[in-house]
Amino acid sequence: MEKRKLSAKIVMICCLALIGILAVPNTAYAKKITSDSQVRRLAKKEVKGAVIIEIDRDYEKGNLVYEVKLMKGTKEYDLTYRASDGKLIEYDMEELRVRPSSKKIISKSKCKRLAKKKVKGGQIISIRLKFDDGIEEYKVKMQKGSKKYELEYHARTGKLIGYQWKLNLKTKPGHSGYIGVEKAKQIALAEVPGATVVKAEFDNDDGVPVYEVELVKDAWEYEFKIHAKTGQILERDQDSIYD
Repeated sequence: MEKRKLSAKIVMICCLALIGILAVPNTAYAKKITSDSQVRRLAKKEVKGAVIIEIDRDYEKGNLVYEVKLMKGTKEYDLTYRASDGKLIEYDMEELRVRPSSKKIISKSKCKRLAKKKVKGGQIISIRLKFDDGIEEYKVKMQKGSKKYELEYHARTGKLIGYQWKLNLKTKPGHSGYIGVEKAKQIALAEVPGATVVKAEFDNDDGVPVYEVELVKDAWEYEFKIHAKTGQILERDQDSIYD
């Protein structure tokens, strides 16, 4: 009788131990995304009530990412998840139905207050009034920790019509011989002396390693694509902030 009780206890302990092993996931792979269904659940949780339009896979700075497009009402969302750990690394919301208004244009200082309220603790890098499809908009660029933000406000109503943040990712190893982002900034600034850098990041453009640098000076925006190895300027665009 005692032997049967002892055997039963041993069996129970073994079962509990097995359940514990199965219940605790391997932390290295617990959040890794390996299928569209996984990223679908994450996106649905992030934007509740939205409809998923499209899911794509891509590489960003050597990292496999899942890109999800969603719609909710008149808003379009683009979410980017890193496959290795399921982390949301980019969030983009755009209001598709923007109506003109006859109200007076709000001041830059008021727009700054709106942006500071939206991104608490963020630092404003630049703020510009521009036209987009006949609508006056304030475009605000901000930085907070490892995230870069871009906010767009209707200049007459003060309504937030665009909101994006992006996590600064470290480029995966294997990029020795590249000039580096600081050198790329210097190359771009040499082309437009006195300009302000509002964006500088590494990208892979159809297999070509490049640094994308955006500058602002007076009423003009400049965009450069610079070869990451040679420092050669591959593309240069100049647009008025009022276009």
